Amino acid sequence: MSRLYDTIEPNVIDEKMLQKAVEEQGPQEELGQLAKREGIDYKDVIELQLDFRNILKIDNLWQFVNLTKLQLDNNIIEKIEALDSLVHLIWLDLSFNNIEVIEGLEALVQLQDLSLYNNRISKIENLDTLQELQVFSIGNNNLTALENVVYLRKFKNLRTLNLTGNPVCENEQYSLFIAAHLPDLVYLDFRLVDQNTRELAEIKYQYVIDELKQGEAQALAKLVEEQAKQKELGHHKAAYVEYLNGSFLFESMYAEDTEAARLAYLPGMADLLETYPSSKFVLICENLFAYGLQQHEMRQAEVSTFFECLQEAVQDSQQQGTKIILDFESDNQGLDVIQNMSNFEIAESKLIKYNEDISQLSDTLMTLEMQTVDQLEVRGRSNATVLCFLTFFHTMAQCRDLENHHHEKLMENAINTLEKIVKSEFDEEMPDDVRLLFVDKDTIVNAVNASHDIHLLKIDNREDDIITKANSWSSSVHKNEISRNRNRVREVNQYIDHLQEELDNMESLEQME
Repeated sequence: MSRLYDTIEPNVIDEKMLQKAVEEQGPQEELGQLAKREGIDYKDVIELQLDFRNILKIDNLWQFVNLTKLQLDNNIIEKIEALDSLVHLIWLDLSFNNIEVIEGLEALVQLQDLSLYNNRISKIENLDTLQELQVFSIGNNNLTALENVVYLRKFKNLRTLNLTGNPVCENEQYSLFIAAHLPDLVYLDFRLVDQNTRELAEIKYQYVIDELKQGEAQALAKLVEEQAKQKELGHHKAAYVEYLNGSFLFESMYAEDTEAARLAYLPGMADLLETYPSSKFVLICENLFAYGLQQHEMRQAEVSTFFECLQEAVQDSQQQGTKIILDFESDNQGLDVIQNMSNFEIAESKLIKYNEDISQLSDTLMTLEMQTVDQLEVRGRSNATVLCFLTFFHTMAQCRDLENHHHEKLMENAINTLEKIVKSEFDEEMPDDVRLLFVDKDTIVNAVNASHDIHLLKIDNREDDIITKANSWSSSVHKNEISRNRNRVREVNQYIDHLQEELDNMESLEQME
């Protein structure tokens, strides 16, 4: 079933092994010698054979980012790991090893052919992301449960399956069960699944498959619904208003409030809490939610317009810059022409003018770039974003006002209750842990204030979250323009430096002469 290594010296995948394998499998003769001298970039390798090398552990393959085919068969590997960087892998052979669990393949989303033949695997699992899988060989392992094969129904592209040599194959219903549960399978255990087998399987397992399909349909509907919710939540996050369409913020204020449960036993608290969240606080949040979505659409439109203006302005700037440079080169004779002039005074005056023209060219190009930047800054100012910020701030201030008002009412209620208890005028039932709050004024005041501080902190954190996200969005919008501006200034400086260097070299030669 697997290879033993008690008499074999285990190896690790190190640089020496990788270099040797790449050289052996790379180009030979003159081309191979050249590649060996210059070195082979592992990023260029698309196929790699590491079979029959007594490898115990998969490691150090992270540089082979463009690998499409990997052979690790006939080793002594115990665990599938360290393959996350091989995202382009299409073909993977891990047969004839000591693997017990299928794992570590999540990143290989393009994998089409997988061989785990002759290992110690007892369960087919952890392959959910391999939706491109077409060929799967897992023969000569320890698979015993026929029902485990049903897991493979999720792979709609699977056409070839090898299970030979597993205990599960001894089940007399094996072939019919596989054919019924994997109707798109073409080859099973190196044999074509014939039409007769399909028909018998369909008859025998008709009711089971119908029930299975119904369950899959329900699971799919649930998945689609969850994906729709996540997509909607993503839209809300983009508008900075996630979880503001209801009582989420209010409930979060009380989720970590350890004093709230005890303070709820105060007289009149039920009515006070009822008027606080449902009629005002939640309504404010829902209004902010609707406003935030509306402003998000406006920002998107502004961003679209900004990038259109950006492209137009940059193209116009480039055209003007090209014309300025061409005019400069047309107006100024080459340095070779000046150098070959017989009249020294004329040549000297030409050089002085050329130097002045270089300075003028630099100023003109830099001025043009600054005008472009200024123009984009004006167009890039988002009125919707400014207005949105002001509205967010105002709304959060309303939430704080409500919380402060509630706090005042709660404190008034608590002090009145304390006075009644002190005067023995309080006859209502109260749990012992709540009555402990009224041992003195400081205790009850501290409890009410602690509750209030937690509520304000939640509101403040939500406001900070909105500001942080909005600032991040604003920075990301202008990030490319900042990079473009820096590159353009660098290009201008490099061009001017080149012209100035040529002029300086010419003057140095003249002085030497």
